[in-house]
Amino acid sequence: MPLKRVSDEREGYMGKTEIECCEVICVHNDMIQKVKDLMPREELLKDLADFYKVFGDATRIKILCVLLQEEVCVCDLAELLGMTQSAISHQLRVLKQMKLVKNRRDGKTVYYSLADRHIQNIISQGMEHIQE
Repeated sequence: MPLKRVSDEREGYMGKTEIECCEVICVHNDMIQKVKDLMPREELLKDLADFYKVFGDATRIKILCVLLQEEVCVCDLAELLGMTQSAISHQLRVLKQMKLVKNRRDGKTVYYSLADRHIQNIISQGMEHIQE
């Protein structure tokens, strides 16, 4: 199918983009039905989108990067990131709600760590991708 180039004048973080589009309209109904049948439910897609939104905040990414290295308490996170304990606690609450971090209590101190190895893989793969 012939392609035509459409210039997109918007400036993104990677500069101007050029988009190739079909020159004729040709809908592939068999393929469309196959994909529709395999698509996850809307609710699941929304949950996935919400999951990835959590990674859209630089402070939360910094917290996750710290937790990649070490289990730490809120006091240590606040000191490392130059933020208040209140601000750190707010971000930790969001991360915990999305099951990205877990905590454990040791006396009066609460330590945070990554919830599981999946989180480490997500961060590592994201870093690899943007450094290509």
